[in-house]
Amino acid sequence: MLDEVVGLGAVTMLGVLEQAYFSLQVIHARRKYKVSPPSTSGPPEFERIFRAQANCSEYFPIFITILWTSGVFFSPGLSSVCGLLYLYGRLRYFWGYAESAQGRLAPLYFSAKVLWVLIGFSAVGVFLTFCRVYLDVDLLQQLGSALF
Repeated sequence: MLDEVVGLGAVTMLGVLEQAYFSLQVIHARRKYKVSPPSTSGPPEFERIFRAQANCSEYFPIFITILWTSGVFFSPGLSSVCGLLYLYGRLRYFWGYAESAQGRLAPLYFSAKVLWVLIGFSAVGVFLTFCRVYLDVDLLQQLGSALF
């Protein structure tokens, strides 16, 4: 089992490191722009970095939950690849938002699409597993038999 989910574990660790990077960027921005905690307002440059980090943090629990659900019930390999794409999108989102509010949009849309793909994989995987375990119906096997 562990061999199958090592990719999910690696993506999870990369995600945690990415979140740490975002937090460190806020600490750096606080020092650079002289914004002391608990204040969250300051120059626009600081506020964009702060919001980018907060937005990424807000979505992280959703991402991790869907990543693992998709990986366990659908495909660990495909889910891991999608997870890497999502993390790349969020990194681009963070950098884009730090530059300008407009710079966040393309990466935001990209990462949202990847997240929806993971949600779709999760829903299909959970549904198929539910049917197999609780209804004793293997829809994939039946579909394969019908097609071939």
